[in-house]
Amino acid sequence: MSTRDRSQGSSSDRAYRWTKDRILDGRFEGGRLISEGEVADEIQLSRTPVREAFLRLSAEGLLRLYPKRGALVVPVSASEAEDIAEARIFLERHAAAKVIASGHAAEVASAMREVLEKQHALSYPEQAPEFTALDRDFHATLVNAAGNALFDEFYSSLRDRQLRMVHTALRHDNPDRPRIILEEHSRICDLLAAGEAEALHSLIAEHITSVRKQLPTV
Repeated sequence: MSTRDRSQGSSSDRAYRWTKDRILDGRFEGGRLISEGEVADEIQLSRTPVREAFLRLSAEGLLRLYPKRGALVVPVSASEAEDIAEARIFLERHAAAKVIASGHAAEVASAMREVLEKQHALSYPEQAPEFTALDRDFHATLVNAAGNALFDEFYSSLRDRQLRMVHTALRHDNPDRPRIILEEHSRICDLLAAGEAEALHSLIAEHITSVRKQLPTV
């Protein structure tokens, strides 16, 4: 590979990451039309690597390309949000039951509280991307503790959609939602440590469903 090819690839990756980050954290909201020129000017690149980045994001279903007009940020659809919520509830309930049965619930709850403490230390909305990333890490800690490699892989595949859903919900929800999320996370830790499976299963479903309900209908 020539130096020029490597440079082009690096520029394309940079444009891809920059644009994708803004789609996932809601700075580029669903329904917004963005252009190659807009992104190129922002990150001081030519349009060619930006065009390549747009093609990658289109293949991932995050952008819909319109020649000579730009790219539409594809909104999170109601059916997609429903599917993701259903998958998460199933996986997290299963993980909770397995962790409680293993006798290591207190240890896992302690690990989740460590993530929660980091989330508490953040200022929202100034640190919204970090808050949402830790939200995802909090739930992933529970799923990973169940010790099922296939479930871990599937849950990881939901990462981008999960981050985008939470960001979108927070932007359209009431200002108290971050506080409510933190309180519910704390209750999840308490119920897990106490081994109260039935109450924990109900709270997990309520917690995940509440985020889905705040998404705009598309």
